[in-house]
Amino acid sequence: MNPFIDSLHPYPFQKLSELLEGHTPNPDKPLIRLTIGEPQHDSPQIVLDTLANSLNGVNKYPSTKGELTLRSAISKWTKTRFHLDSLDPESQILPVTGTREALFAITQTLVGEKSNPLVVSPNPFYQIYEGAGILAGAELHFLPCGPDTAYKIDYQSVSDEIWARCELLFVCSPNNPSGSITTLEDYAYLIAKAKAFNFTIVADECYSEIYFDDKAPLGLLEACQQLGNTSYEHCLIFQSLSKRSNLPGLRSGFVAGDANLLKPFLLYRTYQGCAMPIHHQEASITAWNDEQHVAQNREIYTRKFNSVLDILSPVMKVSKPEAGFYLWPELDMDDEAFCIALYEQASVLVLPGSYLGREVDGKNPGSKHVRMALVAEESQCVEAAKRIRDFLTTNKLTNK
Repeated sequence: MNPFIDSLHPYPFQKLSELLEGHTPNPDKPLIRLTIGEPQHDSPQIVLDTLANSLNGVNKYPSTKGELTLRSAISKWTKTRFHLDSLDPESQILPVTGTREALFAITQTLVGEKSNPLVVSPNPFYQIYEGAGILAGAELHFLPCGPDTAYKIDYQSVSDEIWARCELLFVCSPNNPSGSITTLEDYAYLIAKAKAFNFTIVADECYSEIYFDDKAPLGLLEACQQLGNTSYEHCLIFQSLSKRSNLPGLRSGFVAGDANLLKPFLLYRTYQGCAMPIHHQEASITAWNDEQHVAQNREIYTRKFNSVLDILSPVMKVSKPEAGFYLWPELDMDDEAFCIALYEQASVLVLPGSYLGREVDGKNPGSKHVRMALVAEESQCVEAAKRIRDFLTTNKLTNK
């Protein structure tokens, strides 16, 4: 057995299931789940129609590299969305079967050249970052992203000794769970460090298309363009249709950036065997070529956030994120205790924030927070917010 398997941590939802053993929700209220970041909005019909009309593609083995038509559609979308002068569909784009597996696989591809390597990750974080680093034989180094720094990472506090050991830096922007966005100033600093110390910046941008007031978040390749790094050296972005287009079951995304990194990644994936089915590729082309459904999706999220925050802002420390579909309120009590009590009294399920972080120097920056995914229908999100407000008021837990 791989000796690193035993070092993997339980997944947050496994821990939540164990936490709730012996506890039951209020039987007078239907349970509302705000835990998993799985979009519940309708998938775009034009994409479903393309999928249904492309099923004859199952009679062919798909290539690992993907069809040129898909890579070209992705190139067109990426250049438009991030104002890029160029992005070569032959060498700088690789379709993947969802970014979850791709984030894991890129770590296995790129880690191992340095002795005693580090994978550097935000904290809290998407747990794939940690598991991928562990199974690649790397040590994890966590950078706090908590209320002390307004949920931003202070990259300039990281020592050159850490950067020298770093082989891969995960950046999640918009951030899961806080919704913060990495700035151009931070990207300039990180790109300079990546060049100086030869590591790769892996930008998880899966939430980039859920934003408010037409303020589209900055992307890593967009930052490269503005900073003159037009070959995207040391930089890769990971994008997905799951959140953008409400297509989590399609398992469709892409990696783009430095061609010198994508070449060995393609070789790795050829052996790994993750090739996107032809009919999924055809559906993905339709999705990347259409912005109308994406704009409509943003409008729905904007309404939900405005409605929910009108209810919750007077009674708890919570604010609209810069982007994404999570609320990340700060509590005045233990997050596990809050989760259990809210479940039992109000039949609302949220995720303890400590499950998304790790304790470093005696502090877990996810503690005393909970993550609320506003992915359900607006009426359910509003009902959940009202129950949370009443729960806080009844138990005198308001912390404004």
